[in-house]
Amino acid sequence: MSNTGLIRRIRNHPQPPTPALACSKLVFCVMPIAQISIGAVYLNDCPRQHYIPIYLIVAGVFGLVLAVLSCLPCAREAKDGTSNPLTAVCATWNSLMGFFLCCWFIAGNVWIYSIYEPNYNKNTTSVDPYCDRTLYLFAFWTTTLIYILLGLFLVGGCCTLFCFFLCGRADADDNI
Repeated sequence: MSNTGLIRRIRNHPQPPTPALACSKLVFCVMPIAQISIGAVYLNDCPRQHYIPIYLIVAGVFGLVLAVLSCLPCAREAKDGTSNPLTAVCATWNSLMGFFLCCWFIAGNVWIYSIYEPNYNKNTTSVDPYCDRTLYLFAFWTTTLIYILLGLFLVGGCCTLFCFFLCGRADADDNI
């Protein structure tokens, strides 16, 4: 089997059933909703770095918007192979939002990691301003979780490519 046959089979894989797709989208909406909630509840509770709750709210809102946009029919290609004129608009919009989220994520990293580990005590008379423990640790661990998942996807992708490489080498009749 040639590599183009493998790519063709990957592109034509069966789509998951709609209930499974809907459940997975709901699961991926939990984190943005939690970000919006924590950011809104603790909006004024981090004088040390007042951008952290704003970072959580904006990241959560844009994450939800991307999830909703992925459900719209313009985001999918037509089954008969014809091009949908809105597909290019949706792809451009999603790319711009993805770029913004990437830049926003970098800014959030600066705001979160630059004050590690902040003063959590609101009632101290020290010169160092505080940051609410729940707010800071939630922002810290959600940001760190993104790095962990990125690392897992990178390792998994490299392992998959290595397996494809080995499977392609093992098929002796490809060269004929």
